[in-house]
Amino acid sequence: MDFKQIQELIKMINKSNIGEVSIEEKGFKLTIKQKEEPVQQLIAAPMQTHSVATMAAPPVAAAAAQAPVAAAEKATKAAEAPAGNFVTIKSPMIGTFYRSASPDKPAFAGVGDEVAPGKVVCIIEAMKLFNEIESEVSGKIIKVLVEDASPVEYDQPLFLVEP
Repeated sequence: MDFKQIQELIKMINKSNIGEVSIEEKGFKLTIKQKEEPVQQLIAAPMQTHSVATMAAPPVAAAAAQAPVAAAEKATKAAEAPAGNFVTIKSPMIGTFYRSASPDKPAFAGVGDEVAPGKVVCIIEAMKLFNEIESEVSGKIIKVLVEDASPVEYDQPLFLVEP
């Protein structure tokens, strides 16, 4: 199962009333759980081992993290308000947002840059894997909505693009 298939599966489950889905393929196991709120946990581990990697935070950390998340959601809504004819590039996953491949390299995309479908605009690190995020739209980047090395949520707007 490739990354795009996993993304589509998460989107479909998020839109449905399904609480949990488990898939096993050739030594790979994927479990997606949905809480009452539209938040998913992604648990993936090779079948050969008994350890499970999870992206869920401990309850104490989750309570402490709710205030910054609420502030980020307010900032996101404020950023979307003037975006009448703009398109947003959103995060396809939970992780850490990076604008460049390393601190000494130039940013993949910045304000004023032209993007086209397939052009890498950033990297999101999730569970020690660095995932290149590609634009699905053509246009000019008007605003970068996330600070470099910041945590991002699933479906959080990252860039505003003028088509």
